This record gives sequence, structure tokens and C-alpha cells, in this order.
Amino acid sequence: MASPAICDRNNRNDGENGSWSMGLCGKVMNKVVEFPIKLKKLGQDDPRRVVHSLKVGLAVLLVSLLYYVQPFYNGLGDTTMWAVITVVVVFEFSVGATLGRGLNRILATFLAGALGFGVHHLASISGEIGHPILIGIFVFLLAASVTFIRFFPRMKARFDYGLLIFILTFCLISVSGYREEEILEMAHKRVSTILIGAFTAVFVCIFICPVWAGDDLHNLVANNIEKLGSFLEGFGDEYFKVAGNGESNRAHLQGYTSVLNSKQSEETQANFARWEPRHGKFRYRHPWRHYLKIGNLNQQCAYRIETLNGYLNSEIQTPLNIQSNKVQELCMKMSSESGKALKELAWALKTMTEPCAAASSHITKSRAAANNLTSMFRTSAAAAAGEGGYQVRLQDMVPAVTVASLLSDVVAYAEQIEKSIQELASFPHVQFKSAEPKTLQSCNTSSSNVGPHHVITMDRLASLQVQEPHKEIGTKLQRVSSAI
Repeated sequence: MASPAICDRNNRNDGENGSWSMGLCGKVMNKVVEFPIKLKKLGQDDPRRVVHSLKVGLAVLLVSLLYYVQPFYNGLGDTTMWAVITVVVVFEFSVGATLGRGLNRILATFLAGALGFGVHHLASISGEIGHPILIGIFVFLLAASVTFIRFFPRMKARFDYGLLIFILTFCLISVSGYREEEILEMAHKRVSTILIGAFTAVFVCIFICPVWAGDDLHNLVANNIEKLGSFLEGFGDEYFKVAGNGESNRAHLQGYTSVLNSKQSEETQANFARWEPRHGKFRYRHPWRHYLKIGNLNQQCAYRIETLNGYLNSEIQTPLNIQSNKVQELCMKMSSESGKALKELAWALKTMTEPCAAASSHITKSRAAANNLTSMFRTSAAAAAGEGGYQVRLQDMVPAVTVASLLSDVVAYAEQIEKSIQELASFPHVQFKSAEPKTLQSCNTSSSNVGPHHVITMDRLASLQVQEPHKEIGTKLQRVSSAI
């Protein structure tokens, strides 16, 4: 008969095992319930994913039918599986990516197949002993040289997959030909099935709900500009705590963070877009690489905005005696006008319309505010030196000078983004719609560098130049900081 202690221990073990089993079952059930929810969310985020999955299934089904059509199977035999493999490895999300991989595979297969057959024929002439030696030498040299070529940046960006297929196909044709008598027939079947698979993938990808990498790149760059503009429009009110804005809007200002990490995505999409034919509003030889230039300016501007965002959460804030004077007004004007300009430019790029005079007008106003603020800081530094109040004024002015300097950088990048978009619109292979001619009268500023009134027309917009360059502002701000 078991003792009471042993029975109690057994009961506790049974209870622990039961609770562990219940916990495991609960976790498994939660995973089972969460999985359909995640699938639904994944499809709702981008419905094109669902369509792409169906397209891949359709393409694989079409090439699989070669097994069941007797004439095709009699001609191709078991090599029909290469058509299925080709569809699986070639079919990508966008048309550009599919075309790139498909053409890479076709060209590499043709070249490697022809070269492999030639090497096999040459080796067969050398006799039974020299045959494997000559093939081994060619395999080593080609594999080593092609692998080294893959390290070139341009070759890796556009032809890396083709170079890999070239090595694979050459080895399959030349090495297997040593044991295979009908090498020409084997090469013909393999090339034929790869062609069938590649053309099936490209046909389905282009003619059934196509996804163009060029469209994605175009929209990505335009949306990034709009995100930068949204932050700048709300930064002034949030930083200076303008009266009447009781609720914090910082969560709405965080959209710019995606711009910081968009470089790799833009480069990938630009590479895919270069493979695509004419579609929609994009002609042949569309300058896709110019989008990378605009994207780089977006990222440089986003880095400055990231620093500005740090001041929203910083314990060191601009004192009230600085906030209440002209500095607050000018900083807010620089931020809001730059944000409006970037939003105008984002709309112009997205709709492929030539930048209107409104964007140039906003940039001119923000530049005038930057010039006025520079003059004000220079005057304040001279007054502080005359009064001998270095300690107090240093603490008061440093945060404002830093924020003003960053905003001045942002204004300079907004100007460069505008010039880049105008340059894109001027390319001969780009179809930008002409904006309606508008006459704008700029605001009268107190800066001595900006005239009282200027009439800006579309004819003068291209020749409009900012009177004081960004480098002079940065130098003056540095002088102010050193003087303080």
C-alpha cells in the first residue's frame, strides 16, 4: 500500500502535468485562431499579394499540363519538369522583376548551352584520355571567371541571376555530356522547356493584373516627399506649443521615419523598372535613375528632420522669452512654408504635372524667413557682446540657433528637390503635363535681400534663383554660435 506522502506527490505531479498540457493546448489554439487573422491582414494591406499568388498558381498549372498532353511529353519527356522549375524561380511580384529574371535565364541558358555543346565537341576530338581533362579545365576557368564578374556592382545589380544560371547550365551540359551520347538532344530539350516556362511566367505576369515596378517607385518617391512635408507643417505648432493646440499631434508626425530606410527599396525598384516596357504614362527610356537622386535628397532631408524630432522630446526647450519674440514666428514660417512646398512638389510628381508657381512661392517665403532669422541672430549676438550678458543669452539662444540651423538645411533641401523635379520634367522621354499659367505676387518681407514685391510667372519660374545660398546661412549661424 502506497504511503500518503507518495500519493500526494503523485497528485501534485499529475496536476502540474495537467496544467502544462492545458497551457500548451491553449497556446496551440491561440496560434490556430491568430493564423487566419494574420492572413486576412496580409491580404488587406496589399490586395495585389492575393492576385500574385493566384497568378503563380495559374502559371504553374499551365506548364504542368505539358505532362498530360501526349505530343508535348513525347517530344520533351522528363525534362518537362524544367518548365515547372523555371516558372517557380522566375515568377516575381512585379513585371520588371519577372522580365529581368526571365531574360537572364533565357540568355544564360542559350549562351551556356551553346558553349557547353562546343566544349563537349572539342573535348571529344581530343580522345578518351583528354576528354575529361579538357572539360575539367573549361569548367574551372568559366566558373572562376564568371564568379569574379559577379562582383562588379553593375553586373551584380542586373545580371547576377543570369550569371548563376550560366554556370549551372554550362556544367550540366558539358559535364553530363561526358556520359550522355545524345548531348545535342538533351541541350535542345532543356533549352526548350526553359523557354516555355519563362515565356509562360512573363505572359501571365504582364497580361493578368500586372504590377509595374515603375509605378511603385514613382509613388514611393512622391509619398516620401509628402511625408516630409506633413512633418514640417506640424513641427512648428508642436515645438513652440502654440496656444489653442491642446492635443499633441506627435504620433501623426512620425510618418517621415519610413523615408530613412527607403534607399534599398528604391534602388531595387529602379533596377526592376529598367527592364519594363512602355506602360501607362511611362515611355521607353524613362529616367528611372533620376528618381534615386530625388530619393537621396529625401533621405538627407529626413535625417535633418530626425534631429528636429529629437527636440520635440528633449528636456532642453526654447525658453519662453525666446519663444515669444520674432524667432518663434520666423521658425514656424520656415517650417510651415517648407512643408507646403514639399506637399506641392509631391502632388506635382505624383500627377506628373510641372511644378506650379505655388511651390516656388512657398520656398521663396521660407528662404526669406531664414535670411531674416540669420540677420536677427547676428544682431542679437552683437547686442549680447555689448551688454556683457554671455552666460544668460547663451542658454537662451543655443536651442533656437540649432533649430533654426536645421530648418535652414531643410529649406535648402526643399530647393534641391524642386530643382530635381523640374529637371525630371524637362527630360525628352518624360511626359509631364503643363501647369496652367498663374501669376503670383510674393509676400512683402522685411529682409533687405528680398525685394518688396515680385511677380512670379511660369516663364520666370525656371530662372528664379534664391539670392542668398544655403552655405552663407550655415556660415553665419556658425559665426553667431562662436560669437556667443
